[in-house]
Amino acid sequence: MTSKRRAPHCGPFDVGRCQDHGVAVPEAPLEQTDTGRVPAGEGWYVLNAREARWWYGPGRGAYSALEGAQDFPQLGFNIVVLGPGEAMAMYHWEVDQEDFLVVAGEALLVVEGEERPLRPWDFFHCPSGTKHTIVGAGSGYAAIIAVGARQHQEGPGWGGYTVDETARRHGASAERDTNDPSEAYAPLVKRERVTYQDGWLPG
Repeated sequence: MTSKRRAPHCGPFDVGRCQDHGVAVPEAPLEQTDTGRVPAGEGWYVLNAREARWWYGPGRGAYSALEGAQDFPQLGFNIVVLGPGEAMAMYHWEVDQEDFLVVAGEALLVVEGEERPLRPWDFFHCPSGTKHTIVGAGSGYAAIIAVGARQHQEGPGWGGYTVDETARRHGASAERDTNDPSEAYAPLVKRERVTYQDGWLPG
C-alpha cells in the first residue's frame, strides 16, 4: 500500500485539488507557552480547552484562544466565560451570521433593545444585522459557545456598535455609533493572555 503524499498547506479553496491528488491534510503542531497550548501552524489538531491559552480582562470575561495566533478563514469559534455582570462584547451587529449556545450557568441576552434570560442549553440564533450582546447573570460563571462566519470581517463594512439604553444599563453600550472597535472599547480594560482558571468550565 502506498502512503499518501503530504502537502505543506491545503487551504479552504484547495481542498478539492488536494483530495483529488490523494494529499493528506497535515496535523498542526501545538506549542506550549506560559499561558497555555496554542496551535503553531495550519492543519488539523486536537486541543483541550482547559490546556489552551485564554484571554481575560477584569469585568470583561474570558475567551478561549482555540485558534491560536491565526484566525480561521471561514468560521470563528470561541468558548466565552462570563461572571455575573460581565458583558461578552459591546452591543453591536455584524454582517455575518453568529450563533450562541449556553452550556452552563445563567446569562442575559440583550437583543434589539430587549432583555431575554438565558439558561443552560438555550440557543441564540443571531442573523445578519441583529444588534446584541450577552451579559453574565446568576451567582456563578456562564459558559457560552460562540460561533460566527467570517466572510465580511475585513474592513469597515463588518458591522458596527450602536448606542442602546438597555445595553448601557449593563455597561455594554458604546458612547456613540461607530464601526471602530478601538473607539467602542476604549473605556474598558484590555484582555490579556492567561492560563485557564479552575471553575471557568463545568465538569
